[in-house]
Amino acid sequence: MRLIGPAVVLALSLFVAPLAAAAQQAGKIPRIGMIVPGSASSFAPRTAAFRQGLRELGYVEGRNIIVEYRFADGRPERFRALADELVRLEVRVIVTLGTPATLAAKEASKTVPIVMANVGEAVDLGIVASLAHPGGNVTGSSYLMLDLVIKRLEALKEMLPNATQAAVLSNPINPFCFSCLSFGPTSSTGDVRAISH
Repeated sequence: MRLIGPAVVLALSLFVAPLAAAAQQAGKIPRIGMIVPGSASSFAPRTAAFRQGLRELGYVEGRNIIVEYRFADGRPERFRALADELVRLEVRVIVTLGTPATLAAKEASKTVPIVMANVGEAVDLGIVASLAHPGGNVTGSSYLMLDLVIKRLEALKEMLPNATQAAVLSNPINPFCFSCLSFGPTSSTGDVRAISH
């Protein structure tokens, strides 16, 4: 199982390091907001990994940093309210997990820095201008799911050369899932094509 990647902790540290120094001078502990799609219990191993990553960078919750966790408990319709709440708390940065949470945080604030993780097709969905130069207030890690979808379909075709159809289960609420299903001819040979959805 993949935990929160080092890239997210590193990106977050770029925002937090100057904040911690300023906070020590002012006597105020900086706050990080985190929006999590699941529940506190399902996210516990990742919370532990995130805290460990912060400790390795010299940050200890409650001592020189506060993390405001907000859990959607599997209800994506809660993302915007959770993002709005974190903005009202005046967190210095918001960490988002997944495409819908990132979109909600981006809608909630154009000024609070947002560090995204596990976001697919961030450029295609308008979350960032480009991966090299994201612009705006959003940065972090993204993956190009379409490339993976193509490779998986090509592998499936190799394993089952006589198959003429494949079904895809998808979450219709997640705009990232829709973008992965909205493609035409994809392989260099033109053999793999999207199936209507």
